[in-house]
Amino acid sequence: MTSLAKRLQPLNAKSSQPLYLQLERALRDAIDKRILNPEDALPAERDLASDLDVSRITVRKAIDRLVNEGLLVRRRGSGNFVAGRIEKNFSKLTSFSEDMRARGRNPHSAWLKRSEGTVTPEEAMSMRLSPGTPVFRFQRIRYADDAPMALETCTVDASALRTLKAVDTSLYEALEKSGNRPVRALQRLRAVLLTAEQAKLLKSRAGEAGLMVERIGFLSDGRVVEFSQSYYRGDTYDFVAELSTSM
Repeated sequence: MTSLAKRLQPLNAKSSQPLYLQLERALRDAIDKRILNPEDALPAERDLASDLDVSRITVRKAIDRLVNEGLLVRRRGSGNFVAGRIEKNFSKLTSFSEDMRARGRNPHSAWLKRSEGTVTPEEAMSMRLSPGTPVFRFQRIRYADDAPMALETCTVDASALRTLKAVDTSLYEALEKSGNRPVRALQRLRAVLLTAEQAKLLKSRAGEAGLMVERIGFLSDGRVVEFSQSYYRGDTYDFVAELSTSM
């Protein structure tokens, strides 16, 4: 029997609660009590099913629910792992995709909306653009493996990209191809409570703590190319910065 199976809350086949829900609760409790730590690998589903004397379907359903919630991640060819908190270094100007790849995670996005138009008054003020300037707008959910990490809305000066569909996985990669990747940025971070709509998209709960990061990206000549607002789940992200005394 795997060591994990020995440490999980026992399942009761006579209970009115389905076994997959009992197993989901047992795995969640193991994560909460640090029996399972961030980045720990779970035993293979067939081994866990055999040790607990349940079907593989039961194990799969329990794990699927925790993957959808973001507590577990499924890595193709490697198995199931406890989701680790992601540290974002505030002192480095990197994209979400670059951050995830640097940590061995697979970044991808679910598009919510892509559109083109002209700047709003708020965008014009933040991006220092004249009224009527064409812009592209992108809204998507950002994932690390199968876990939703952030809800991102970004406005880009349309002159910085060839077409609206130039952005695939990474905005910064598309901007780099067109020679318009930001070289510096101003970022603001504040605590928020996720709205019902944001929580649904991030598979969290309404009113849960979140982090809102606003970024204004500048080109080398001082022009603003990017204005973004990203809402992160508070239970999955840590923002860090290295500080030193100035002499």
